[in-house]
Amino acid sequence: MNIRRYLTNRWVVIFSLGLLAGVAVGSYLAGSQMVLRIGFPLDDAWIHQTYARSLGNTGSWEFLPGQPSAGSTAPAWTVMLSAGYWLGLNFYTWTFFLGWLLLWATGITAAHGFTQLAPRNAIYGILAGVVVIFEWHLTWAAGSGMETLLAGLLALIVLLGVIGLYRQYETNGRSLAWKWLAIGALIGFSVWVRPDGITLLAVAGLGILAGKTRRGTKIKDVLFLTAGVLVLVVPYLIFNYLLAGEIWPNTFFAKQSEYAVLRQLPLWQRFYNLIRQPLTGIGIILLPGFLWYGLQKFRTRSWAEAFAVLWICGYILLYALRLPVTYQHGRYIMPVMPAFCLLGLVGVFELLDSLSGWRWQGILRPTWLISGLVILGAFWFLGLRGYAMDVAVIESEMVDTAQWVAEYTEPGALVGAHDIGALGYFGGRQLVDLAGLVSPEVIPFIRDEQRLALFLDELEADYLVTFPGWYPQLARKGSLIYNSNSAFSPEMGGENMAVYRWTE
Repeated sequence: MNIRRYLTNRWVVIFSLGLLAGVAVGSYLAGSQMVLRIGFPLDDAWIHQTYARSLGNTGSWEFLPGQPSAGSTAPAWTVMLSAGYWLGLNFYTWTFFLGWLLLWATGITAAHGFTQLAPRNAIYGILAGVVVIFEWHLTWAAGSGMETLLAGLLALIVLLGVIGLYRQYETNGRSLAWKWLAIGALIGFSVWVRPDGITLLAVAGLGILAGKTRRGTKIKDVLFLTAGVLVLVVPYLIFNYLLAGEIWPNTFFAKQSEYAVLRQLPLWQRFYNLIRQPLTGIGIILLPGFLWYGLQKFRTRSWAEAFAVLWICGYILLYALRLPVTYQHGRYIMPVMPAFCLLGLVGVFELLDSLSGWRWQGILRPTWLISGLVILGAFWFLGLRGYAMDVAVIESEMVDTAQWVAEYTEPGALVGAHDIGALGYFGGRQLVDLAGLVSPEVIPFIRDEQRLALFLDELEADYLVTFPGWYPQLARKGSLIYNSNSAFSPEMGGENMAVYRWTE
């Protein structure tokens, strides 16, 4: 088999990408084990595990026993995790297995998408899969225990689906109602993964309206698209309302309230802070291709592709407007990264093709490929170190503290805390969530420490668990009885988790 046949053989590509995805995820897990131990790189992953354990073992949707709540932003992901508990599997094994599958599927989708969008360069389709798999943010997401990569995969599938259907309009102009119904259902499902998945509806709707079809055909297709979305979104809204009295999950409001102060920055600065995240790595050399791709699609009125570019920019702008946080490597905007990588890579090859008459064109492609792979690999290794340290911080601060609470506090104690993930999973105590995820009544005064202190007093809380810098006034009011004393968090510029006795 020659190299061209090898790189374009579907089953060879699929198998190779699966193997590479396993290497990527496995290496990050091994790195965390070498630094401290295997775990999750953020506390929110333990929130999903707590809901999933309750659902898998008892069939109830509860974070705290006997207290149903809508604190999970991604109920579909929680259900997927709960299958591991229902089957009696080790939760780490099941969670990281899902992460590997999602990274593999994202690589396959990117490789297939490249061959569809850039048929002249189809031999490089496998490269798109490799870029997605080893883009360090996405490997991090695969090992995070979060829904982030699933959201990115669904977005990539929907965008490619819209582009494909728009092209079918160009060739036959007939109604594609049932296919739009399927696209709508995918968008509806993405809302169960992350509420911001609803933004994909704009791309699909505009794709229909821009298509070269009759008005009646457009109306029919829009109706089928809408029906596909509603059949899944309406149950999602009802689900949240029955649990918490609101049609959106508590986190939808809590995070925006908690970080409202960041919205005081100029919008351009917020947008810049967010857009830097996907550009940290190979994204910086994919950016010219992404911009070229968008420019060409607008110039040639290839509207579906143009709308996909606009969606990526608009998604980041939406977070700049409402939740401009960049912590955890910008995980809130990671769902755009598979599509950004794919369109950027397609744009790079189109840009190189456009320079075919230039005297140095013959060395541009190999030079770019070599430099791109070097940057991809270098940042992937840096990401491995970052992932391992992120896990070490969560394990040595949140998890160890939660296990201390379980061992050294009385069973009936009421604990106030800002980070409730590991505490919910390991602590075994009743919690007051100062971040508002499962205690939404604190959202109106989420950053008002005086009001929070009164609230804890009214509930007669026994303990406060927090990083002192998060709530300095509350920390001064309590009596310190435990400090993690781990070296990992201070090494990363943070502080140690502390437990305070709140009431004597």
